[in-house]
Amino acid sequence: MSAAMDPVTLMKQMVGYAAADRVQSNSVVGLGTGSTTAFAIEGIGKRLQSGELVNVKGVPTSFQAIVLARQFGIPLIGLDEADHIAVAIDGADEVDPQKNLIKGGGAAHTQEKIVDCLADLFIVVVDSSKIVQKLGSTFLLPVEVLPMAVVPVMRQIEKLGGKPVLRMGAKKAGPVVTDNGNLVIDVKYEAIEDPLALEKTLNNIPGVLENGIFAGVTDVVLIGEIVDGKPIVREM
Repeated sequence: MSAAMDPVTLMKQMVGYAAADRVQSNSVVGLGTGSTTAFAIEGIGKRLQSGELVNVKGVPTSFQAIVLARQFGIPLIGLDEADHIAVAIDGADEVDPQKNLIKGGGAAHTQEKIVDCLADLFIVVVDSSKIVQKLGSTFLLPVEVLPMAVVPVMRQIEKLGGKPVLRMGAKKAGPVVTDNGNLVIDVKYEAIEDPLALEKTLNNIPGVLENGIFAGVTDVVLIGEIVDGKPIVREM
């Protein structure tokens, strides 16, 4: 561990490595997206390099996961080659007390949901700032939409009580384009009372590919915190 790491980065590393420690040899692992998950991918790679783990293959959820897995020496396979996924490790933008999630800050939630829902064990790695009493209280809900359907989908979302905005790119003119070639609408809700119902309702709007609510799929939440200036990891 680098002495130069600030406590928050160190905490993210500890959480990521704690998740990586739950990966077993001879298994397929879903590799999520985001800054904390990046440390989990690094941790799996280090365990493979040291020989502590053998015959682990990764199923990536984004271009970011592909790049990191290659960097840390984790062999990759596609979903069509994976007979089943033992563990998926991923981050979240919000986690409620029932372990429901909002994901999609990195615009990768569609591929993440496909992989995470297939895993026998789905581990979420977050820092304590992501824990909320109700989904939607701190984070906008991302909805991935086919480009031609953006305007009608936004109208439909407004009728359902949400406030939609098209996500625009940073350091890029125009909207964010997902790995799947679609656009993202971020929706403000005051509080999401029934995550499962809203997840289904939004996904039934024609033109919506997938939204960022992950209801009832999380098995384990590992939370990093700074206590008395020191990083710790606890399980929810």
